[in-house]
Amino acid sequence: MDFALSDEQVALAETERAWLAKNDPLLVRRPTIDDGPARIPQGALRHIAESGIIGLLTSDLGGTHVDLLVLCEEHGRSGSSVPLAELTIACRLLEQIGHPTLEDAASGESLTVPAVGSLEAPALHAGIEGTSLRLHGTTAPVTGLVDAQRVLILASTTDGTEVAAVVSVDAVTIRTLETLDLTRSWAVADLDLTLDTGEWSAVPAGTLAFIQDELATYRSTDAVGAASRLLDLTVEYAGQRTQFDRPIGSFQAVKHHCADMALSVEASRAALWAAAVALDGTDLEVRTRAVSAAAAYAGEGTSTTAQTALQVHGGIGFTWEHDVHLLIRRIKVDELLDGSVRYHRRRLISA
Repeated sequence: MDFALSDEQVALAETERAWLAKNDPLLVRRPTIDDGPARIPQGALRHIAESGIIGLLTSDLGGTHVDLLVLCEEHGRSGSSVPLAELTIACRLLEQIGHPTLEDAASGESLTVPAVGSLEAPALHAGIEGTSLRLHGTTAPVTGLVDAQRVLILASTTDGTEVAAVVSVDAVTIRTLETLDLTRSWAVADLDLTLDTGEWSAVPAGTLAFIQDELATYRSTDAVGAASRLLDLTVEYAGQRTQFDRPIGSFQAVKHHCADMALSVEASRAALWAAAVALDGTDLEVRTRAVSAAAAYAGEGTSTTAQTALQVHGGIGFTWEHDVHLLIRRIKVDELLDGSVRYHRRRLISA
């Protein structure tokens, strides 16, 4: 595949990086770490709403998954608590099912996040009873759910029909999860609902698998962003830290570590570009292979990069004051959600 970002996509990423640098999410988060899960700052929400990012994938804006990918990488790099991919995906789905809350979601007036069942331990069940939809069980972990006003549930019923339902968070039980990740909130929704006609919609077959592929792609993209930041921090530290009156970056072993990190980040990024292109395409087999190949490779690669960054930093990397541990924590959670490395390798083999 001969692919490169367009000038517009490069500019989009640079603009978002500049905004995030000016409004450093980790700097904002640190004073509140002991107060509970990370919340979405109002300034950040206003930024993504006013810039049109939430509605990027709607027909009005006509953005692509590659556009969203470069933005999600920047948010992962900065340690942002904004569930950018989730909000954008939900907005596209609201348009697809013709839901009246689309305008509020796109403007940031109310937040809607998508929720699906776990890929590896499904606990969300759906069934159609006459004209009603019965939903019960527990969703997979969702970031940003504690700040959302609505949750968009996607599930497959016992007869294979795929359904979508937008419900108020007041109608479900939200359980906040304690995870390694201190930069984002994670929660699950426990459901026990019966929805009447007009409160749910049947969606085309394959919609659920497409959403799962989107979430897997952007979860890995977030990890690549964090790994890219760790690479920069590690190279900077190796050039400053001295041993035997020489920067440790001059030692061959440290050079090899940094080179391996750079290779992993760049290769993971390229694989995810291919996955985003496949999401914009129409070939199901190509998309399945591209997404799982990218998720499996990036999942392992970013985790190894995180471990190497900690090794090169040494003791300072363990300290609470340094950003290294916050980014490592984020990567480790990304590695486990929306399909583990093992899951995507199995899927790739059978694709």
